Amino acid sequence: MIERVKSAMVGLGATWVLILMLVLSVVSLAIMLERAWLYWSLRDDAAGLMRDLGRLLRGGDLEGARRRLEASPSAEAAVVIAGIVEAKMGPEAAEEAMAGASALQRLKLEKRLTFLGTLGNNAPFIGLLGTVIGIVGAFDELGKAKNATLTGAAQVAPEAVMANIAEALVATAVGLLVAIPAVAAFNMFQRVVRTTLSNTEALSHVLLAHLKATGDSGTSVEDAIETAARSADRPSKSSGRSSKEAE
Repeated sequence: MIERVKSAMVGLGATWVLILMLVLSVVSLAIMLERAWLYWSLRDDAAGLMRDLGRLLRGGDLEGARRRLEASPSAEAAVVIAGIVEAKMGPEAAEEAMAGASALQRLKLEKRLTFLGTLGNNAPFIGLLGTVIGIVGAFDELGKAKNATLTGAAQVAPEAVMANIAEALVATAVGLLVAIPAVAAFNMFQRVVRTTLSNTEALSHVLLAHLKATGDSGTSVEDAIETAARSADRPSKSSGRSSKEAE
């Protein structure tokens, strides 16, 4: 059994390991570029968005807040929009809607990151497998040299042994070269995801604070909007009455 496994390892060599690592590195690079483009396209000024949202909500302009969020490409805005849509049902409904939207955005942001994490953790072991295969091949050559004549061993064995050892070291180096960028990208992207989710939670609390405040005062969100609209119409009506009195 051991001889069969050794013969298969020596026959295949470590070349297939290098090819596998090359394919994995190409896939890893493609994922890095795709994720970087996605995060870049979703970037926005979270602090400015929070200021605008708070200002519009304090003014009772819920529709204006929704338009401001729809103009933002960020994942944070998409989550808060889900809460505004359900705002008329109360703070609890808005909170649940934002929780569901946040879960969907998290899945979107973390997509394919598992591959990078897995590759970063296991690429060195794949390279180590190639190293083991190369070392087995080197010892196999030494065994053949021992059974050969002294002249043949002196001419053939050192070259074959050194070639297998070099192949083993190359496999280790390739494994590390694939793993290091994958781990670095995985950690960086995870930081981006955590930052985005933290901003989402902060914006959600701004909306919930407004909804709970209007609910505690005994007025619904729709009533608050109507009150703001009536207050905007009062100056024109009062000016009309004053003009009639002047006549």
